[in-house]
Amino acid sequence: MGASRPPGRRRNSLLYVFGLLREAGGQGENHVANIGFIGLGIMGNAMARNLLKAGHSVLAYDIVPALVERVVGYGAARGESCRDVAARTEIVIAMLPDGPEVEQAVLGAAGVLEGATAGSILVDMSSISPLVAQKVGTACAAKKVQFLDAPVSGGEPKAIDGTLAIMVGGDEAVFQKMEPILKTMGSSVTLTGAVGAGNVTKLANQIMVACNIAAMGEALVLATRAGLDPEVVFNAVKGGLAGSTVLNAKAPMVIGRNFKPGFRIRLHQKDLRNALLAAESMKVALPLTSSVQQMLMALINDGKGDLDHSAIVNFIEDMAGIEVKPAQKKAGA
Repeated sequence: MGASRPPGRRRNSLLYVFGLLREAGGQGENHVANIGFIGLGIMGNAMARNLLKAGHSVLAYDIVPALVERVVGYGAARGESCRDVAARTEIVIAMLPDGPEVEQAVLGAAGVLEGATAGSILVDMSSISPLVAQKVGTACAAKKVQFLDAPVSGGEPKAIDGTLAIMVGGDEAVFQKMEPILKTMGSSVTLTGAVGAGNVTKLANQIMVACNIAAMGEALVLATRAGLDPEVVFNAVKGGLAGSTVLNAKAPMVIGRNFKPGFRIRLHQKDLRNALLAAESMKVALPLTSSVQQMLMALINDGKGDLDHSAIVNFIEDMAGIEVKPAQKKAGA
């Protein structure tokens, strides 16, 4: 490992990178940034790869060595710890499963804040409780590390093709510095408010997606029980008011019995749990969210936590004793 750069030189490098990014705004030019990436699962793997494709330098770390090796194979350098990644880069992006993992990676022993220097930036793209995001943001501010919470929506397909929706909370000046980099991973990048606002927006998104999938499941189960072909029903309604991105993405998966995870049930359950906890702290009732959360918990207890969240329909199918699938064509038809 090479020696760390002197703090003054590192600070000047950071200012230079951001100056280039600002100058390039809207011109479609790519300028290289030195980016640390922590968390290389389904989403992080694809997002780190897109940063590399855009020409950025990526220093990658995950507690699972095989995940690091995969990203190193794309051209990333190997980090030894969260602290090591932060010490060797000006920008750190984290993409982790939940709040406890974020707290450990940032605030814990050998964490980001042990390696980061004043003026560097941490962007947490994990989907976590807004309360945890604010806690991490406060700790970063105490060390003069700039912080954004920037969770994403779109699942693995949009992570792969770089068209995620990215919901950001934090200071507008920091957002403007990071926007060009975030746009290499997402087609929609929106500043929604102060630190924590990104995760409130993501929780709102997850409520709408979960309830949409559950309603779709009920509708397709009803249609199937009535003797209709669910594929015909889907095609009939998708162009009307019931049509949605969720319907278009998930109905074909359900009808085709393809529950390969793009976004896992156990992770959506985590998001709804965080939504309910946040709602409780603000004295807001979320009755539909609570109902779908119970469905997700039942599916996890049934061993289906690693299926795609379109498998919410399995809960409704089990209650009805029927499976959503295309009608069998009669012989000679």
